[in-house]
Amino acid sequence: MNLFTRPRWMLLVMAMATTGGVFAQTMRFPEGTATDSKKCGMCHKAIYREFAHGFGSDIHNNPTTIPTKEGESLDFTGSVSATATAHAFAGTDNYPLHARDAEEGGRSCNVCHYPQPFTIPDLNVAEMAKPTARPKGQEVGGLTCASCHLTPEGKIRGPHEVKAPHETVVDPAIQSSAMCAYCHSMGKRVSGKQTQTFFEWREDFYKPGLGKQQCQDCHMPRTVRKVSDAPDAPERAVARHLWTGGRSLQRLTSSLSLVAVQPEEWKNLLGLHVINIGAGHSVPTGSNRRAVYLMAEVFDAKGAKVASGEWMFAPWYGPRPDDKKFLEEDKARPDAIAATQADAQGPHEAPIRAGEERVLPWSPALKPGTYTVKARLIYDLNHYNNRSFKDDQTEFISTTLGFTVK
Repeated sequence: MNLFTRPRWMLLVMAMATTGGVFAQTMRFPEGTATDSKKCGMCHKAIYREFAHGFGSDIHNNPTTIPTKEGESLDFTGSVSATATAHAFAGTDNYPLHARDAEEGGRSCNVCHYPQPFTIPDLNVAEMAKPTARPKGQEVGGLTCASCHLTPEGKIRGPHEVKAPHETVVDPAIQSSAMCAYCHSMGKRVSGKQTQTFFEWREDFYKPGLGKQQCQDCHMPRTVRKVSDAPDAPERAVARHLWTGGRSLQRLTSSLSLVAVQPEEWKNLLGLHVINIGAGHSVPTGSNRRAVYLMAEVFDAKGAKVASGEWMFAPWYGPRPDDKKFLEEDKARPDAIAATQADAQGPHEAPIRAGEERVLPWSPALKPGTYTVKARLIYDLNHYNNRSFKDDQTEFISTTLGFTVK
């Protein structure tokens, strides 16, 4: 008998004690944020199903590789057609982390993947401190339900007043972007740098008035249902625990637009416009491994390819643009492997900020004639892979333009 076939009475007996219809709040969390999410799933089955299996998302298994370990791949395995969320995989034994295995010499990535209970930070904090990490011996299970919902006082926070077998506290901030800030922004804002998503949302999207959506509005779409399987639990608007991102075609196609133009008639000049029309942060965002490639090809009237161009948009590894001129300096750094990996690829385009229109002029060498340019945007989960590895890439938009050169 598995979690999804247990009778309701068994779930209730295992998860809660009641007296006269009133919950006796006897559930405690001695393991803290290392509490196995399956325990929460006994009562919160629908939420656990989303978190652990990706139900309701379009996340799929796109394997990637560890660039320094030729022939090894990182695969997302699952028992359903969708794939578990990135939060469910982060820090777990079946998903070895790039940074730990390939870039950090085996050092722990425990700040975000194994956090201690924390207080949600202020939305306007200028510098984001790192959350306190679990001790080395508690680096198990990765991110859990308790990682986000357990308070330092040992209570479970949520957006609603509820009756439950554990102590609960209403915290409206759990529905705001501040809930995501600790792990999705580090230090102070540096435009173009990796791990700046919260700052990108706040400074480029929210404060200028491009929109009022919080992270949860896009990454945790809501539905009306019971939060738990308790018989008297009311139905209400509940966020789906999916956090679809770079592995979701739905998220990708709603983020950027691509337009090709010939700004001056007959001239051998094209303008490729990459426009952030839908993301409340930069694209790509988060890890410096993420990239968006702009691939452009020109075909003549007979269909033969006569020119091609490529641009890469990606976060910088550190607070400056990646550049090969720093390779010698990188050797003396404590993070030499990661810094060298980034600088070795040389300069590239910074991510497209919220609301930004980036124009890339291109003058391919063309003779007078009639041509067609085809431009595509491709999302890459790890641009440090060997360029021949395509399994973790997703083409999500393309456009064509016919033009004449005289």
